[in-house]
This record gives sequence, C-alpha cells and structure tokens, in this order.
Amino acid sequence: MKHDDSQTVVGIDQLGLYLPHYVLSLDKLAEARGVPPEKISIGLGAQKMAVAPPWEDTVTLGASAAERALARGSVAPDEIGLLLVATETAVDHAKPVSIFLHELLGLPSNCRTFELKHACYSGTAGVMIAADWVRSGAARGRKALIVATDIARYDLHSSAEFTQGAGAVALVVSEQPRLLELDPVSGVFASNVYDFWRPLDRREALVDGKFSLDCYLAALDGAVADYRAGLNGSGGTSLTERYAAMLYHTPFPKMAYKAHLRLFERDRAVAGTDGTNGAHRSAADGNGDLAAAAERSYAELVEPSLTLARLVGNTYTASLYLCLAWIAEQRARELAGREVGLFSYGSGCCAEFFAGRFTGSCATAARSIGAAELLASRREIDVEQYEAFTCEGSAGGTPGREEAGAAYLAGIRDHKRLYERTSWSS
Repeated sequence: MKHDDSQTVVGIDQLGLYLPHYVLSLDKLAEARGVPPEKISIGLGAQKMAVAPPWEDTVTLGASAAERALARGSVAPDEIGLLLVATETAVDHAKPVSIFLHELLGLPSNCRTFELKHACYSGTAGVMIAADWVRSGAARGRKALIVATDIARYDLHSSAEFTQGAGAVALVVSEQPRLLELDPVSGVFASNVYDFWRPLDRREALVDGKFSLDCYLAALDGAVADYRAGLNGSGGTSLTERYAAMLYHTPFPKMAYKAHLRLFERDRAVAGTDGTNGAHRSAADGNGDLAAAAERSYAELVEPSLTLARLVGNTYTASLYLCLAWIAEQRARELAGREVGLFSYGSGCCAEFFAGRFTGSCATAARSIGAAELLASRREIDVEQYEAFTCEGSAGGTPGREEAGAAYLAGIRDHKRLYERTSWSS
C-alpha cells in the first residue's frame, strides 16, 4: 500500500471490544436439539455463542465497547466529532442507537450522530464514511467513533439457531492512527437480493441459507474485481501473496473458509494472466495441487483470526472487526508494518473489499483491546437459562457487578427505554 505524500494518512486509532458475560456451549445446544455435535463444530466451525441477558441490548453492548475504546486509547470525549452506530438489531424505528450512546459516553453537543443500516455491511460503511470525513478536512482535527453492535437472533429450534451471538466493537478513526492505516482504494459490489431479512414486525431474522452463501461468494467476486480495477495497473497482483492476513465477515467460521478458497482460486487465475506472479504460481503449484495450496493459504492467512468467531458466534455488523480485534491482540508485533486484506458483506446486499497496514507501533494499541480477558471472564449457562433469556428478550433488569459493562437497560416505561450507567467501567 502506497500513500501519496500529499494525502492524509487515516485509519483505526483504537479498537474497543465488548462481549456479554454469558455464553452457551453449542455442544449442549446440539444435544438438546437432537443434532449431532459435529454438524455444528465441523459443519459450521462454531463452538460457543454469546448470550445477551435481559438488561443488555445493542445500546448497552455498544456503550461498553465504546467506553473501552475511549478509555484504553486515552481519547477524550470532546475529541469525537462524529459518532456512527451500525446495527441491524436497533431498539427503535426512529430514535437511533447513536443518540443513547452520545449521552452515555458524555460526547459533546457539536458531534454529528446517526445510525446506519445495511445488514452486516453497515459497520464498514461507517468506517468508510468516517475515513472520508477525516480526509476531507471537515473533522477539523477531531476523531470519529464508529460502533458496530448487534444481537443475532433466530427462531428457537430453527437450523439458524446455532449461528446466533452478540457483541460490539468500537473503532476510533483518525489521522495518524496508532493501530491500522486504511488504504483509500476499495472495491464495492451491490445487488438487491432476499438472502437474509427481518421484517418490521419480527424480532428474529429470516434467512435463506444456501442462497445467502451464493450471494456472499458472488459479492466477494464482484468487490474484489472492483478493487483490482482501482489498483492503478497492478490489478493482476496476487492478493493472497500480498497480504499477511485475510479477514472476512464471519457469520460462522466455515463461511470464512469457503470465502478464502473461492478468493484463492480466482486470485491464482487472475494473477497468472499478466506474468507478475506467474513464476511464483507455477512453483507453488509444483509442490502440490491447487486445493492443497489453498488449504495452506487458509491456515496461514485466515484461521488465526477466527477464535472470537468460534467462541462468540455471529455478531452481524461487528463480525469482521472481531477478527481484526483478535489478530491485532495476538499477532500485532509480528504484523507491524504489514498489510491485511478485509472483506465486508451485508445481506440484501452490499459488500466491500479493502486493505490496511498495521502501523510500526501497533502493538501498543493492540495490547489494550482485552479480547482474551473478556473471554476468560464469561460465565457458562445451560440451555434452560439461555431459553429463559431468549424468551424474556431485552426487558431490563438490575445486573450484578460481573453481569454488565458500562451501562445496562434498567427497564421500559411508557415505551421509553431507560438506561443507567454502572458504577464500574472498563
């Protein structure tokens, strides 16, 4: 990735993560549903899913992630001039999640704020809007805060039930970022499809699983093709050789596996056409067939980023950024100064392929993410407790000290949601 000297370097300055304190083993759920456990652990690549209790919703998850990002990144509230919240599980059809967060975080009144929606893609939409806002000069030296927060819900006893989850990621976007510099070149693909949707009168989403997989892969092809078109004559470069890691939107880990094998196959076909990487490709293929090379590429570039996806489940808008959070925390020293490719997909659909470079000092910012710490602090629940939480939904309550983050939903009165800050924080 090359930056024009006249162009402002913009990227992710700090990343904050928050997970609910409750988690359910998918082996237990499979047993309760009469499903072979290997169908989930191998077929989906998933092991556990985060479960939100009645006092947590997209507002509280997002507020907790955002507070961690600001506090651990030493970013003062008055440095934020733009707050964007991406979610597909909003709490009101008119009032945005962002304005609740604006109050809970104590952000200044001259902070533009709104909510974004395009299924799982809207977190990336927020990052791109924020990056352009900073590059344009409209930020006037301020930073943007993007929060991706969701609770993935499907009908009990449905096949999609095993791909639920909950969590939030908050990203501070600024000039001279400490964690990841964003390349201004990206590739986009959009098409009107009904692969996944949630009608206004439903809390649980609907999905056409096989069709959604096909849509995801078609969007990957389209976004990558558009990305290559913007590479100024280097469109034949092998992406899987260029990047030190590949991060994908991951509703379940096996999806990232399928996506990378698709990209690897198409990548080899394109990269071998201009002679740029033809010699390397021939040598690699001489060591084994294309399938074996693709498996090795997946193990090296993708698998290391999937731990949170396996242990948390689907987080919709936050999904791609959970992968970024984990790989940054675990491998920042190794990846310092190196590029990563990122693919974001949202059903309906819109997708974007883009790239970033970890800064030379990214390890300092990465140490404060605390992903492993959050995993270790969770409490395992049984299927009965999970079903009770699910049936009750986000109705409010009073959590104990170990049961909530920066804020909680105290209740709903006269159709108004009442939030309280906790006495403990990040």
